[in-house]
Amino acid sequence: MNRPAVPSSLATDIRAGNRAALARAITLVESRREDHQAAARELVQALLPSTGKAYRVGITGSPGVGKSTTIDTLGMYLIEQGHRVAVLAVDPSSARTGGSILGDKTRMAQLSNDERAFIRPSPSSGTLGGVAAKTREAMLLCEAAGFDVVLVETVGVGQSETAVCDMTDIFLALMLPGGGDELQGIKKGLIELADMIAINKADGDNVKRANRTAADYRGAMKILTPRSKHWFPPVLTYSGLTGAGVPELWQKIVEHRTAMNASGEFTARRSEQQVKWMWSMFEERMKARLRSDATIRSRVKQIEARVGNGSTSPALAAEQIADLLR
Repeated sequence: MNRPAVPSSLATDIRAGNRAALARAITLVESRREDHQAAARELVQALLPSTGKAYRVGITGSPGVGKSTTIDTLGMYLIEQGHRVAVLAVDPSSARTGGSILGDKTRMAQLSNDERAFIRPSPSSGTLGGVAAKTREAMLLCEAAGFDVVLVETVGVGQSETAVCDMTDIFLALMLPGGGDELQGIKKGLIELADMIAINKADGDNVKRANRTAADYRGAMKILTPRSKHWFPPVLTYSGLTGAGVPELWQKIVEHRTAMNASGEFTARRSEQQVKWMWSMFEERMKARLRSDATIRSRVKQIEARVGNGSTSPALAAEQIADLLR
């Protein structure tokens, strides 16, 4: 198969901060065509020395918590402080059709209109492996283009939190003001992943309620094992609408990075993430072979049929498919 060579100017244009070149490169990374994937691997490898210096911040929260508003307000604050901000929003998409709304740009009105920001919504296509692989590569491309803060927004449902946590330096969980009943419904797994909890909508008549909720979460955090022995997750209140508390939010993110660097955990965590990324990419490559090779695809269909009618066990079938890949 003849595959297109990556234009020699593309890497140069990305390093120069060319937004159009960055958008084209991410489109190349997201393509499922084998020739495009090969070209994308070459491009990312060429840009690798220009990556790794950005703050990588994962942001999650249930629908309606105000993730997009928070990112819009935080992003504008960071731009005012001299940063360049990239937002990678993992959109919900249909597992059946692969379609997605991709509406984040309309919800981040200020950032969308600022040249110092770059927003890229990406459809998840119903596969976490695809999310992890493509978003990680997009993050590296953004760093190579000079964006020193990368905010990765997860849909806030299912296991997408774990995928985003495994590709960022700090994982921020956004919560809504609520009483004891709401607190009982928190997802223990999510809270244990979080490096920081922030209670949004602490404005107007909601301030006291938000403060009470923050106190409840601080109490809950005391009985959970923190993700790092060098950092106890703080609980803050803020308002994505008014911007109150947003500077303090960023200050805690900076303090977290300082603490992780001082302990050596920052480098260790990044290294561990790289290895996880490698295995994630390997699994995707194996699945791609199953899809792309007509002979293998036909044999897999036969194996699936035997599993479906009960004549072959799933364990034996998995081994037979593994044999095909050998």
